[in-house]
Amino acid sequence: MKKKWTVRTFVAIALLSSLSFILMFIKFPIPSFPSFLTVDFSDVPVLIAALLYGPLGAIVTELIKNILNYLSIGSEAGVPIGNLANFFAGILFVLPTYYIYRNLRTKKGMTFALLGGTFSMAIFMSILNYFVILPAYLYFMNFSVGNVKDYIVSGVLPFNIVKGIIVTILFMLMFSRMQTWIEKHSVLKNR
Repeated sequence: MKKKWTVRTFVAIALLSSLSFILMFIKFPIPSFPSFLTVDFSDVPVLIAALLYGPLGAIVTELIKNILNYLSIGSEAGVPIGNLANFFAGILFVLPTYYIYRNLRTKKGMTFALLGGTFSMAIFMSILNYFVILPAYLYFMNFSVGNVKDYIVSGVLPFNIVKGIIVTILFMLMFSRMQTWIEKHSVLKNR
């Protein structure tokens, strides 16, 4: 049975989107990766939105976060390539996590789900970078990374794995304290 969206749901999505937007500004690079590849924790509120309101809640939260970010700081390319990449990375991380956790609703299940989301993000973002994101940066900004395959294999793929593991650790620290509350208010509670 689907949970009907109420005004309260829209307000919660707005709050989670705003929190996610703010968390985008708290970012840091990982040594040995290019400095423009940064980790932030903006997908944590998106994960909470997914658990509370389902996949559509996650997509809306991720979308609002990136629209707010683009409107506030713009883009060097003139088009929101980075925001689109961030949107797809978030969706490729959060949605597999949600669907795996939906079937394995324990703390171990959540850990497994987050690792599944991590590998989904790493693999599919590598493919998107190869075919869409890096060619867009090259076209709009004349930004080149040299050998694209080498860059993806030695940069994008391992970076997204490390980023996913960092977010997994942080989320699991929060989830262990919030699991009962999340389960009580989640769209999953009747499954």
